[in-house]
Amino acid sequence: MRWALNHSSFLRFYLLLGVALLVLFVTALGGRMLIEKIRQEAYYEQLVSLPMSLLVTELSPLPPWQREKRMAVLAERFGISLTLMPLAEADLSYFERARLERGKVLVEKSPWWLRKRLEETPWLISASVAEWRDQQWYASLALAAEQLAAIPAAERNTQVGALSSGSWPLDLRDSLPEGLTATQRAKLAQGQTVTRLNGEDFNVTLLIALPGADEDAVQWLEAGPIRRGDVLPLNLHLPLLIGVMVVLTLVIYLIMRSIEARMARLELAATRIASGRLETRVKVESGDFLGRVGMAFNGMANQVQTLLRGQQEMIRAVSHELRTPVARIRFAVQMVEDMTEQPAIRRQLQGIDADIAELDTLVDEILTYARLGGETINGAEMEMSLVDCRAMAERVIDALAPLHEGLTLTLVPGPDVELLAEPRYLQRALQNLVSNACRYGYSRVEVRLWDEPNLVRIDVEDDGPGVPVESRGEVFKPFARLDDSRTRSSGGYGLGLSIVHKIMSGHGGSVTVDISPALGGARFTLLIPRRESLA
Repeated sequence: MRWALNHSSFLRFYLLLGVALLVLFVTALGGRMLIEKIRQEAYYEQLVSLPMSLLVTELSPLPPWQREKRMAVLAERFGISLTLMPLAEADLSYFERARLERGKVLVEKSPWWLRKRLEETPWLISASVAEWRDQQWYASLALAAEQLAAIPAAERNTQVGALSSGSWPLDLRDSLPEGLTATQRAKLAQGQTVTRLNGEDFNVTLLIALPGADEDAVQWLEAGPIRRGDVLPLNLHLPLLIGVMVVLTLVIYLIMRSIEARMARLELAATRIASGRLETRVKVESGDFLGRVGMAFNGMANQVQTLLRGQQEMIRAVSHELRTPVARIRFAVQMVEDMTEQPAIRRQLQGIDADIAELDTLVDEILTYARLGGETINGAEMEMSLVDCRAMAERVIDALAPLHEGLTLTLVPGPDVELLAEPRYLQRALQNLVSNACRYGYSRVEVRLWDEPNLVRIDVEDDGPGVPVESRGEVFKPFARLDDSRTRSSGGYGLGLSIVHKIMSGHGGSVTVDISPALGGARFTLLIPRRESLA
């Protein structure tokens, strides 16, 4: 089982998801129980709201010396124990005190203990009873009927609406409901409370006649049907469902984040290898599917690095080995040239000497390209120092201008620019671009320096034929030639721009080519990012 877990990302994912669902189920069950408890407390509060509201309405208008006497009568009538105490002296929590301030009833069950604040007074009425029975409901309805009978008929509906009826909605009727038996009618005439069961759900309704009214003006007070509160309210359902969704979303996110983080490391390693840093490897954390992908990736990187190192070593060895026969051929040509005075032979020897010089230059460029490949691709850092870019550009122009007398080489005026770079390689990159521009330009070559916040930009522009759009990605490849015959006649080997590209990669920059807006030919651009000072 452990081997299966270590070697299967998907099995681990589904197991983690199963654990997440189990946690979610437990959370939902706990939330449901908590909400059910809150709902029960709210139901009990609604259940006792009517009697407590009647008691508060009865006692609040009385002066303090009359309240005790009236409380004794009400306590005997309701069959409960009633006490009054100052609100400031009550042992209440912050939330309980806040509920009382809003006119709510505090309920504790087994035994019943009810507390409510008297209206517009600093007093708290407390009622306690061992068991809530029908006596409390009959007494409540009888007290409500007496209160309503004591006020004018026109104000009774307003008074009914002002009472906190809770689970017992009150209705003042001018006629008796249908379906009453003779016994029930007789009880109502005697001022007793009648209990009715209505409908298939056996909803309970209490009915009593208002006392002291003429037979023609009798009104009846109906309480019910009672609201049982069996259905969980929507305002409690929604937080539960939202909480479940939030927990599930968070758990799935944490699971997927782990997988995504490992895939992101693979992506980063692939990107770094693609940029030339073949020493990059992926950290393998387990033997599952992603771990095996990481091991395969590291094996591929090792193989690629080994092949490239072998290729570079072969290029360097071949280039070095070519120098010896080239030197011998040059020495032999010079000896033959010293031994003859015939013009035709000397011209042939001079041509051979030029070819040898061209071959020697090619060997130098191949060695430079191989050396750059070793330093940048294999991760060795270049030695950086502060470079004055304008002075460097002037040196390049001064060196190349005498070799191209038919061209005008210009450094466009601008600000002085300094940056951290490898001086020798950066000058070589600029020199290769200027040489390339001189090779293809008709009459003018311009160098521009741009000092930008995060990088230094160097443009080399010419008025030559330019580079076709479809070939701009190919010119930086080794030995690439757009026009073979033209390149050969101009003395190019197809390595100059490749060397520039390698140098820019070693500096973390880039080289691009497009159309020169000023001269109409090609514009090669060096983008070198700024580095923090080493001091």
